[in-house]
Amino acid sequence: MSAFTRRQLLLGSSAFGLGGVLGGCELIEQGPRRPGLYGLSDTLTLATQRFLLRDQPLVREFGPEAISAVFPTINTTDPDDPAYRRSKASGFADWRLPVRGLVERPAAFSLAELKAMPARTQVTLHACEQGWSAIGGWTGVPLSHVLASVGLQPEARFIVIRTVDGWWDSYDLFDALHPQTILAYGMNGGDLPVAHGAPVRLRVERQLGYKSLKYLASIEATDRVDGLGQGRGSMVSELGFSWYAGI
Repeated sequence: MSAFTRRQLLLGSSAFGLGGVLGGCELIEQGPRRPGLYGLSDTLTLATQRFLLRDQPLVREFGPEAISAVFPTINTTDPDDPAYRRSKASGFADWRLPVRGLVERPAAFSLAELKAMPARTQVTLHACEQGWSAIGGWTGVPLSHVLASVGLQPEARFIVIRTVDGWWDSYDLFDALHPQTILAYGMNGGDLPVAHGAPVRLRVERQLGYKSLKYLASIEATDRVDGLGQGRGSMVSELGFSWYAGI
């Protein structure tokens, strides 16, 4: 197995119809990578998921009665950042979310502007890599709508998101443009609580919980992510987790 490269594995998968699903070699050649067998297993997992999800199905959604009484909060629950604290004190009236990079019309959206966009509410299962799960109701604007409003340039392949507390991650367009990938500003019928990422967090419902970043600070469209950080596509991947955490 170690004799194969990521490119060879992807090309070989075309016999099963996987190559077309992944859009050729662009995702593999320009995307995150880990060395050795870990990298090969990442490629195989991604190719399999892309094949199974090629029609972009939605994850299961529940009724409001299924919302968990307790939804745990982990890692940062109130960023110790002076600018964030000032913004929180004003009810996030001065908060802005820059969207830049390979877009036609870079912009910085206020919370009010995001709330004025078409909204989606979804009650979904959050599966945490730490072994617990909970069901929550999320309201927000689809990331696809925000990206359409700024106009992705043709060469854009990935969306890089950074947070107030220093985390960053990236997503290919297959997941970034999925209808259930939203910028959530509401939770369980109210405003998004600070402990859960206020004013806006990401929800990527088809991946493990660590891909749904809290406390969003910026969004950037780019053509590749192999040159960011250690080339693994996200901060959490540099700590040993997989970049693609499909469930």
